[in-house]
Amino acid sequence: MPQTKEQNDHIRIGEINTLKIERDTDYGYYLSAKDYEEVLLPNIYIMEDEMPMGSLLDVFVYTDSEDRPVATTKMPYAKLGEYGYFTVVDYKSYGAFVNWGLPKDLFVPLSQQKEYFNIGKKYVLRVCLDEKTGRLYGTQKIGKYFKRDLKGLQQNQACEMLVLAKTPLGYKVIVDNLYEGMLFENEIFETLRVGDRKKGYIKTVRKDGKLDMSLQPIGKAAKLTVAEGTVLQLLKEADGRLPFTYKSDAEAIAKTFGLSKKSFKRTLTALIDAGRIELHEDAIALKEGK
Repeated sequence: MPQTKEQNDHIRIGEINTLKIERDTDYGYYLSAKDYEEVLLPNIYIMEDEMPMGSLLDVFVYTDSEDRPVATTKMPYAKLGEYGYFTVVDYKSYGAFVNWGLPKDLFVPLSQQKEYFNIGKKYVLRVCLDEKTGRLYGTQKIGKYFKRDLKGLQQNQACEMLVLAKTPLGYKVIVDNLYEGMLFENEIFETLRVGDRKKGYIKTVRKDGKLDMSLQPIGKAAKLTVAEGTVLQLLKEADGRLPFTYKSDAEAIAKTFGLSKKSFKRTLTALIDAGRIELHEDAIALKEGK
C-alpha cells in the first residue's frame, strides 16, 4: 500500500516539510502547516498543473536574504544536521558564503571556521541552525556533533559515508551523519577523495566511540584472494589505471604482478565479474565507486 503524505504540524527550518497549498498571491503560493503557520513558495517554483490548491507539497524551508522563511522545491546538497562538501563563492571580513545548491548561499561565520576560507576551495561543513535568529549556517567545527554512544550498531551494518579527511592511517569518514569512522589505507582498493560519498559497512565498533569501516561487506572483503589484492593495490598506486589486458606479455605480467599469465587472466575475470575493475582496449582500470 502506498504511504499517504502527512501534513507537518509545524514548519521546520532546514528540513523537508509537507505543507498544504493554501492560497495563491501575486508573489506565489502560501503553504501551511497544521498549526496554520504559512510560508511563501515563490512563483519561480510553481507548476500549476502539478500543484492544485489544497494538495500537499514537499518543500525545503530556509530563510531568504531578509531572514524570512521561504519554501523551495529545490533541495540543498545537505539539510539541517547533515554534512556536505561545499565550494566557497564569496568571502567577507565576517565570514564566508558557500554554494549549497540553493539561490541564497549558506553563510559560514568566521567563528565557525577552523582556517581562513579561500574562494573556489571546497570544505566539509555541517548545516546548523541558530535557534535565536532562525538562520541556517555552516560550521567546520564538527567534532562536538559526533555521537559517541554506539549502542545498537553491529558489524557489517550498511551505512552511508562522507569522506572527511586524509590521514597517515587512511581516511576519516562521517558515518550516517552521526558517527566518526576510519577507512584504513591497506584495505582501500580504489581512489578516494575528500567529499566522496560512499556506501560502507561497519567493521569494528570501538570502545572509544568511533567506528572502523570497510568499503566492502565483511564477508566479501575476507574472500579477496592474494592475487586480486595485488592487482587492486597496484592499480590504486598507479592512479587507477595500468596498461595491461588479457593479451599482455607473460614476462611483463610476471615482472609487474608476480603472477603467471594464466593466473593473471583468471584474476582479471574475477575482478571484472565482481565489478571491481573495468577492461579497456589497452588497459585495466579501477571501477569508480567500487
